[in-house]
Amino acid sequence: MSLHTSRAWLPHVAPYVLFLVLVELGRWLPLPPGVALCLKVAIPAAALLAFALRGCYPELRIGSGGAAGWFADVAVGLGVAALWMAPYVSGLLPHPTEGFDAGVFGVDGRTGAWALRGLGFVVVTPFVEELFVRSFLIRFAELISLRGGRLEIDTETDFRSLPVARYSRASFWITVAWFTFSHVSWEMPVAFATGVLYNLWLYRRGHLGAVVRAHAVTNGTLFACVLLDGRLGYFL
Repeated sequence: MSLHTSRAWLPHVAPYVLFLVLVELGRWLPLPPGVALCLKVAIPAAALLAFALRGCYPELRIGSGGAAGWFADVAVGLGVAALWMAPYVSGLLPHPTEGFDAGVFGVDGRTGAWALRGLGFVVVTPFVEELFVRSFLIRFAELISLRGGRLEIDTETDFRSLPVARYSRASFWITVAWFTFSHVSWEMPVAFATGVLYNLWLYRRGHLGAVVRAHAVTNGTLFACVLLDGRLGYFL
């Protein structure tokens, strides 16, 4: 099955690309901040839901490993959250002084702004990033080869036929590099370590759902810490 004719990549790539495009539009177009926030959350979420209802993400339905597996995923998520916070709150790495502006809907809309930001950060983002990076990209990288000094892509193999959690050196480092450089510059040192840890956890657990849960716990922990201490708002 041809990769190009089957459009197998679309459910995994489209929500991610939509999010990136909306982020850039929010920077360059004179959109009200509240509108930009709504679009960044609602449109990728709608795309995810539409594809999920069509059964496009079977890798998320694989067994979770029971209660022990869930606890392990939570523990990894908490550990990664601590990894994110420690270098910045300790002053080892610099960070921006500005964070999320909860006043995008006005003074009376702060609760709604926080709720919408939390929905996007804790629920939507883990699915969007993991389905692209550690489901599509990590497998698509195995279809790329270097022959005679030229990059070649196997367009006849459907990436979905490859195991999600199979290690290869190329796919490991391609996804780590992508995850690192898809973050802003001040986040990159910790994003690199996070990409390595999430990849290793994918190989250890053997299914994508475990990494999505860990990612959601990481983001949820950071979000809770920001709510408790507004000085940590730069994490959002």
